[in-house]
Amino acid sequence: MTAAPRTGTKGVPRAEREAQILEAALDELGRVGFAAASVAAIARGAGISKPMVYSYFGSKEGLYAACVDHAGSVVADEVERSAALGAVGLERGLLTVAGLTEALDGRPHLWRVLFDPTAPSVGPAAEAARRHTVRLHARAVEGVGEMLRLAGDTDPVDLDLMVQVWVGILDTVMRWWADHPDEGGAAVLARAERVVGALVDVR
Repeated sequence: MTAAPRTGTKGVPRAEREAQILEAALDELGRVGFAAASVAAIARGAGISKPMVYSYFGSKEGLYAACVDHAGSVVADEVERSAALGAVGLERGLLTVAGLTEALDGRPHLWRVLFDPTAPSVGPAAEAARRHTVRLHARAVEGVGEMLRLAGDTDPVDLDLMVQVWVGILDTVMRWWADHPDEGGAAVLARAERVVGALVDVR
C-alpha cells in the first residue's frame, strides 16, 4: 500500500508548499540580495504567513541555504553537461553560455542568488555556495587549460589569469542578463556571441 504524501497547510502537499516558498524566495533574493531580502515579502509572494516560512525552513538563513543549493545545482549541472559535450577552446566557452541561457531562461536571477556578495560567509548557505562554486571552478580550469595548451601555453600563472578572465566574462554576461530580465535566453546568447566574437576578432 502506497503511503499518502505528507501534506502542508489546507491540504497542500508539503513538497508543493516548499516549492512555492522556494520560488518566491528565489525571486526576492535574486532581486534584492540576501541582506535586503524580507521573509515577510517572501511569505506574501508564496501566499502564506511569515511564521509558516519559518516552520518549513527554520530561519531566513535556512531558506537562503535551500535557495543557494537549488540555484547552484541548476548552474553547475548545466556547466558540467556542456563540458561533457567535448568541445574545446572558444567553442566550449560559447556552448557553456548557450547551455546557461537555456537553463536559466526566465530565471536569470538564479545566478545572483548563487553569487550574492551580501550572503553569509559562514554556515550552511556558505557551504552550499562553496560546494557548487568548486564544481564550476574545476570546469573553468579544465576548459581554459585545454585552450591554452592548444595555443602552446603551459604557464600555470597564465592559466590562473585566464581562468579569472573567463569567469569575469561569464559573470558579467549573467549579471547583465539578471539586470535585463526581459531579454530572452536566445537574445542574450546572440549578444554574447557578438561581443565575444568582436573581442577575439580585434585586429
